[in-house]
Amino acid sequence: MEKEGWVNAIASVLMLSVAIIVATVFVLNDKIWVGPVFISLGFVHLIVLRLFGREIKTVWPDLVFGAIDNGFLVVGAIIGANFAGIIGAIVGGAAINTITDGMAGIFEGWTAGYLRQNKIKDKRTAISSAIGKMAGCLFGAGIFLLILWTFFGKFTF
Repeated sequence: MEKEGWVNAIASVLMLSVAIIVATVFVLNDKIWVGPVFISLGFVHLIVLRLFGREIKTVWPDLVFGAIDNGFLVVGAIIGANFAGIIGAIVGGAAINTITDGMAGIFEGWTAGYLRQNKIKDKRTAISSAIGKMAGCLFGAGIFLLILWTFFGKFTF
């Protein structure tokens, strides 16, 4: 379990955070690529988890939480931005994030219960919870952005 300790968890999260920031800076001006880049980064996170010896099915609760949480946050921020600009994006994102944290917690708990019921060990560690949630957030945001900006390109900031 030492390789899943605090130091490796913090180092991994920081390294992956830098990758997210760098990738986002490169695609921010061409918004159609943000969704696919986020989805790709989600897969990078899953690869990192596999390098730490984690089976992806053991982090399903974290993936579900992150996907619901960030997916709907994106929608709230976009709607808020279209109504009231930057402040609308902040307020809309914060309000929806609060609501979806509760909803995502329900699904995270249900998924964790499902894993236990089916004898799938989901022993959480700092690194598996952190990177699992980060991957879920990237998948949720990426999928929602891809859908919104592909089919409803009129949404702008």
